[in-house]
Amino acid sequence: MRELRALTPEEFERAAEKLRNPAPGSHIEAAQKYGIDLTLLIEQLRLTPAQRIERLEAATESLEKIRGIARRRN
Repeated sequence: MRELRALTPEEFERAAEKLRNPAPGSHIEAAQKYGIDLTLLIEQLRLTPAQRIERLEAATESLEKIRGIARRRN
C-alpha cells in the first residue's frame, strides 16, 4: 500500500494552477462549468492527508450529532 504524503510546493502549485485555469475541454473545465467550486479543492490540497482526515472526521461527528437531534425530535 502506498503511503500518503503532503504535496511538495511544486506539486501543489502545478495542481492549483490546473484548477485555477483549467484546459479547454478538460474534465476540470467541465466541473467548473457545472458549478463546482474548485477553490475548495485547492484549499484541501494545502492540507496534509492527516489534516484532511481530521476535518472529515470532525464533519462526520457533527453530522451524527445533528442526525441524533433530528431523531429525538421525531
